[in-house]
Amino acid sequence: MIHHVARGLVCALLERIESGQLTLVENGIRRVFGSGSPQATVVIRDPRAFIALRRGGKGLAESYVDGWWDSPDVTAVIEVAARNLDGIDAFRRRITPVREPYQRAKTFLRRNTPVRSREDIAAHYDLGNDLFELMLDETMMYSSAIFERRDMTLADASRAKLERICEKLDLQPSDHVLEIGTGWGGFALHAAQTRGCRVTTTTLSREQRDLALERVREAGMEDRVTVLLDDYRELEGTYDKLVSIEMIEAVGWKDFGTFFDRCAGLLRPDGVMGLQAITIDDRLYEVEKAQRSFMNSLIFPNGCLPSVEVIARSVARKSDLRMVDLEDITPHYAETLRRWRANVEAHTARLADMGYDDRFQRLWRLYLSFCEAGFTERRIGSVQIVLAKPRWRGRLDTAEALTAPSMVASL
Repeated sequence: MIHHVARGLVCALLERIESGQLTLVENGIRRVFGSGSPQATVVIRDPRAFIALRRGGKGLAESYVDGWWDSPDVTAVIEVAARNLDGIDAFRRRITPVREPYQRAKTFLRRNTPVRSREDIAAHYDLGNDLFELMLDETMMYSSAIFERRDMTLADASRAKLERICEKLDLQPSDHVLEIGTGWGGFALHAAQTRGCRVTTTTLSREQRDLALERVREAGMEDRVTVLLDDYRELEGTYDKLVSIEMIEAVGWKDFGTFFDRCAGLLRPDGVMGLQAITIDDRLYEVEKAQRSFMNSLIFPNGCLPSVEVIARSVARKSDLRMVDLEDITPHYAETLRRWRANVEAHTARLADMGYDDRFQRLWRLYLSFCEAGFTERRIGSVQIVLAKPRWRGRLDTAEALTAPSMVASL
């Protein structure tokens, strides 16, 4: 009986689709909701999927991982959903002032301490370097690439992103650069090899650090690159330049100000910082920041996407840094995720042999599809920001000069 009620409620909601089309298939019966593009199909394998949808995006995700529903194109399903969330978003914004005191009380004692940060990072980044080696390109960059031409390989687009950051910061051989968020050493190696600078980089993932150290040794860059296993709050010293590529998402909403305060304190008075960040729509930040969602519970434990407004406010209130450049690279992230997802789907059998079972692979595919659709529909975005100390007097090329307009328009 409860399945019938839940099915009726879900179908009533689907009747309100205004953009895109979703075909629901259950027991051979097809029902079509909406019209136009994008077009998606959902096949119900277990009626418990309807009940799970009461828990929103997290229920949608968990029921997919459990195999209760399937689709030939999961990304399209998420795209249709994203295009039709305006009413739900408006309702959630209206009730946020009521829910916020409860959210704050619930998270008051759950501080993002260095110990907890290490645990959260390990939960995602220590899943196995072999998994990421199959998904990523040879640069091992786990962040948005920049496709200056449509025919670029993923590796070339990753290097183009690294070049963009090096150019914006005007890295010189005399510079000592601090990187917060090593990944597998992609930026540190690129900067040291192409600019001759020294790089000190830090990560909280032991597996990342082990592979990064191995790559540094193989490249003969031990005298140029130092890899630490320290939390950003534990770092000491003063640096000419600072880089952080998609690490801020793990900082936590209560500590964005702390992050920028610490970054400013690690820079010389004429220093400059390059930040690449995944951001959420400013209008959704307050709604999402303390939610227990699919992404911050099953994929990136306790993660939180900042908005551009929150970054600007945190920088202004908690540091002496000034925002001197901002470039939106969102379309490039959707393409990056398409490439990552294709790599994963091309190696399903190998991943299974390596111990990544069907349930894990469904979770991982859903994660990549979720993000790809989010960037395509601009629920989330990606930006490169340059932040400068008061005595910095550098010169920046404009984003237009660094970007191939025809490529951006075609993505």
